[in-house]
Amino acid sequence: MASIERQGPQLSRRDFLASTAGLTFAVAFGAKGLSVMSEAEARTAERGIGAWVRVSPDNSITIITPAAEMGQGSMTGVPVALAEELDADWSKVTLEMARADPAVYGYSSWGGRKSMGIYGSRAVMMYFDQMRKAGAQVRKVLMQAAAQRWGVDADELITEPSVVVHRISGRRMSYGEVAAFAEAAAEMPRVSKSELKTKNQFRLIGKPVARHDIPAKVNGTAQYSIDVQLPGMVYASTVHGPVHLAGPESWNDREMRALKGVIDVVKLDHGVVVVADTFEHVIRARNALDVTWKTGARAEGYNSEKALDATYAAIAKDEGAPSSVVKTNGDVEAVFDRAAKVYKADFRSDYGYHAQMEPLNGVARFNAAGDEVEIWEGTQAPGASRQRIARALGFETSQVIHHQQYMGGGFGRRSNTDYTVEAALIARAVKRPVKMIWTREEDLAFAMFRPQTLQCVEAALDEDGKVAGWRHCVVGDGGGLTHSGIKLDRYYGIPNLRIEHRGVSHGIRLKHWRAVAHPFNIFAIEGLVDEMAAAVGQDPLEFRRQRLALTAKAKRVFDAVETMSEWKAQRPQGRALGLSVTERSGSLGAGVVEISLDSETGEIRVHKVWVAVDGGTIVQPEMARRNVESGIVYGLSSVLKERATIKDGAVEQSNFHDYEVLRMSEAPEELHVQFIDRDTKPTGLGEIGNPFIGAAVANAFHALTGRRLYHMPFTRDRVLAALEA
Repeated sequence: MASIERQGPQLSRRDFLASTAGLTFAVAFGAKGLSVMSEAEARTAERGIGAWVRVSPDNSITIITPAAEMGQGSMTGVPVALAEELDADWSKVTLEMARADPAVYGYSSWGGRKSMGIYGSRAVMMYFDQMRKAGAQVRKVLMQAAAQRWGVDADELITEPSVVVHRISGRRMSYGEVAAFAEAAAEMPRVSKSELKTKNQFRLIGKPVARHDIPAKVNGTAQYSIDVQLPGMVYASTVHGPVHLAGPESWNDREMRALKGVIDVVKLDHGVVVVADTFEHVIRARNALDVTWKTGARAEGYNSEKALDATYAAIAKDEGAPSSVVKTNGDVEAVFDRAAKVYKADFRSDYGYHAQMEPLNGVARFNAAGDEVEIWEGTQAPGASRQRIARALGFETSQVIHHQQYMGGGFGRRSNTDYTVEAALIARAVKRPVKMIWTREEDLAFAMFRPQTLQCVEAALDEDGKVAGWRHCVVGDGGGLTHSGIKLDRYYGIPNLRIEHRGVSHGIRLKHWRAVAHPFNIFAIEGLVDEMAAAVGQDPLEFRRQRLALTAKAKRVFDAVETMSEWKAQRPQGRALGLSVTERSGSLGAGVVEISLDSETGEIRVHKVWVAVDGGTIVQPEMARRNVESGIVYGLSSVLKERATIKDGAVEQSNFHDYEVLRMSEAPEELHVQFIDRDTKPTGLGEIGNPFIGAAVANAFHALTGRRLYHMPFTRDRVLAALEA
């Protein structure tokens, strides 16, 4: 097991600045956004500052990276932009994880709020401009110092990787040599946008670089919170009520405390915690725990399958049902009243579990006085987690010391660290360092799900056969968790549309899931588009081009995927193609799948996938490609297999034997990803591979069988039922 000694130094800002040799630069956020500060400025600044870049005499460069790492490569992809403008030799760059302090290391989120949240494909996209400017300013300081030493004009200097060069004489000085004599500037030089590199000058952006996290993950030294070991540490695991958010009333306390290794049994609002000297003893004890749960939780008696078929369907048909308008354009009702043809269909989707491979866990340790807590965790939102832990303990945020760790998968679930809050509460109760681990069964039973939904969609064709109107009603719990991704104006020119949400509430815990609501809403949108194309006897791609007025961005990605997939080429016997748009976090794409079907078993097999993506500047192409491929496989798993069901308020599935995920042997044989070459700001790529896959598979199924699939996931039973309908 890994030890905490691998943690980076936990120094204060002033100690850090005082202890480093060479040049240290700090970052500060103000009303005008990010600014880089010299060491001198940092020492006298009254606002929060933090070390950002360190150039050492040995020619090493340390960059503080604010991007949490869960396998997507962001902790490398974000600082690459700084290293590019700094003109750093990447082989000499090391990275240190930023502390959980959004005021210093956060990007500007909604309403000017600072956030370090790495979700919604935000990391590279949100930090890109800030990091480039910071790198350019540090480079300028180095060049000015070298110019002064040589007695030349700074305009005569250029840089090569980690070297300042005098163009006229050919003299060269490494960044480390400059750092050895340079004095911190009174204030950082200004950098205009015109001084930043142009695309043809990039050495790192758009080029392959070594990921910082891979060597440690290969040799086993990468530290996840589940690896952390502390002196005197004990282990804990929570048993939550089978009905979501039910509280404990009583349990077999005396029997539990008599079990081998048991140290304590702790009551929480929604669970009972077993604490023991080893995790093996924790497991044995929790298996013997007998809890009587309080009644009255809102989820009591809830049956998800019955609700979807009855309650949701009734709400969708009830024109008087309470609703909230998400978006409206034009005169929708008038367009539908005079439509030449109206198409309508309902689409359903089940609850989805995040299924991250590393079990949810956290480590907590209080100081002797009990007025400060240290937390080790892997989280997508370190700043928000720190604040939440402080609130739960009645602390100020400054009383929570946070150590960010690697994450074994996140998918949105690890942006809500309720499990680490539990670790802190348990550690305070037992007055010992605690490692708290939820079992897989516990994580599934007390999961925060992607909501189930019913989407009723309608399209109106005018007398010219163009799609002139669109109505989309989403029924489900969770507000924005159900209606994100209905952004047709980003790809289809439909002049009149109305998007509305009709809420229901069941008391089931819900959470953002990879691409949030985009997968099931794009499934509904593209399912109806494909249905209209078939009804008028037109190729699905040509239907989109001729009747939906593709935006310029959409035209580019559809053109690209048409070429990639050889869309009109003959397919082998028993195979067919399906097409769909995909959209998320400012990126736009189009995807095609090739499938086959075992009509005896109902198994759909996806053999090949092609997707073209416009994601602006692709900072790290290989990381980006892997992110898209990951989204495809993750999405395909949810489309073909994954479903959680609730009966009498309790989750019916318990582990991967009954909550099925895609196996390696079931993955596509070929994945082809192509990025559209665009010199624009990066947009999000971590989730763009997920939204299109459901519609593409369903549309391919229709091309192959002439039948439609309206309910995700496309389990074998549902496929067989569609074939028999």
